[in-house]
Amino acid sequence: MNSNQLFEKIENSKPVDFGGIFNKSIELFKKVWLQGFIHLLISMVIVIPLIIIMYIPIIALAGLAGFEDSYGDYPNQFEELSIGLAILFVILIIVVSMVASAFQLGITAHFYRVCKQVDMGLPETNSYFMFFKGKYLGKLFALAIATFGIALLAILLCYLPIFYVMVPLQLFGVIFAFNAELNTSDLIKASFKFGNKIWLIAFGLIFISSILSQLVGMILCFVGIFFTASFVYLPVYYMYKDGIGFEDQEESDNWNVIVE
Repeated sequence: MNSNQLFEKIENSKPVDFGGIFNKSIELFKKVWLQGFIHLLISMVIVIPLIIIMYIPIIALAGLAGFEDSYGDYPNQFEELSIGLAILFVILIIVVSMVASAFQLGITAHFYRVCKQVDMGLPETNSYFMFFKGKYLGKLFALAIATFGIALLAILLCYLPIFYVMVPLQLFGVIFAFNAELNTSDLIKASFKFGNKIWLIAFGLIFISSILSQLVGMILCFVGIFFTASFVYLPVYYMYKDGIGFEDQEESDNWNVIVE
């Protein structure tokens, strides 16, 4: 669908039901928990090496400090090197964070696609990297930068706005997953427009599902967190499905009405 159709659907979206979404999320989790675990493993395989890369400047600074203690005859040169490495470290953190965030967003978007396929009885796709090709890749980085900028601005405004932006930011993945053809600005506008409309219920569902996934994971000897972490995405999927819906879902519903 195009942006106008999406905005119109959001404007006319149905009220989402807290209990109904929560119950359906539990049922869907029983079917997709393994896929959720696989998506988490893929993310870890990429993100953990990126985190290790971030610590290279710290190791360099530590080594430089030890060298300075042993050979303290050139304090100015060491100070300049330390400042340079510190600046490099900040830049590296920002760049790596953007890359990790973009990758996480792409993997999450694919998981939402899997949720739809399982939920609607469609054949599953194993194209985990489907959003890391062509025009989608640029949108992933643009959304990652937008997420970083919005979250940073909310934190600078005394942290309270972070509770407001948390819902639209959480919707970035699902809006992108099913509307990847739209440009980045429309994806962001749609996330905030839909987030504003369902904010209270969405906040409650996201908060409770996050707490529940962590508690159940800890009960399962902490290792279970790796298997329950994906549960937090399922209420978001059903918020989109019940509130906005899919084009093929509408066609199926219309066909059922005709048959009846």
